[in-house]
Amino acid sequence: METVLAWISHYGYAALFALLMLGIAGLPIPDETLLVFSGYLISTGRMDAQGAFAVSVVGSISGISLSYLIGRTAGHAVVYRYGRYAGVTPAHIDRVHRWLRRMGEWLLMFGYFIPGVRHFTALAAGMSELEYGVFARFAYTGAVIWVSTFLALGYFVGEQWRAVMALVERYSWLSAGALGVVLFIAWRIRGRSRRQRAKENSLS
Repeated sequence: METVLAWISHYGYAALFALLMLGIAGLPIPDETLLVFSGYLISTGRMDAQGAFAVSVVGSISGISLSYLIGRTAGHAVVYRYGRYAGVTPAHIDRVHRWLRRMGEWLLMFGYFIPGVRHFTALAAGMSELEYGVFARFAYTGAVIWVSTFLALGYFVGEQWRAVMALVERYSWLSAGALGVVLFIAWRIRGRSRRQRAKENSLS
């Protein structure tokens, strides 16, 4: 991790863009740590807030779009055959497929915050042939929310960013569980609303 942070310190925005793109696409890069560290650099004046935000969002969008494109064009066979080199297994993809069916496109938006999920949501969406417009609306909005959250965290905690990041990593699964409950409730409410509308339409 120290090497990655040194790249950010030395190469600045270019390294931030490249590392986030590769991390979101599936390589083992500590994405949240990069953003929190960049937020800290903003607080010290070593990075511009608008520049870091723009580069981080574009890098995240590029990475998740690449994953979507691979899933959409390469198909199941190629992803299953070569995915293990990027840590993608059939079990991961199948699990995210099930979550997409339950939670819908909202998983693309909030999957960024769930450990080990954001790397697979776009692949699964592409393999499911989800329309690009729908994918982009949810995934790109999620990128903005995710980037804003962790840049702001690094900015406000300042010198304590390492300690705070350790707490984030320790309780990330707890946060993911809470988020999963919220998504499940939203999914149930949406399903109930659809059934109610269908019932009303059938009576009219």
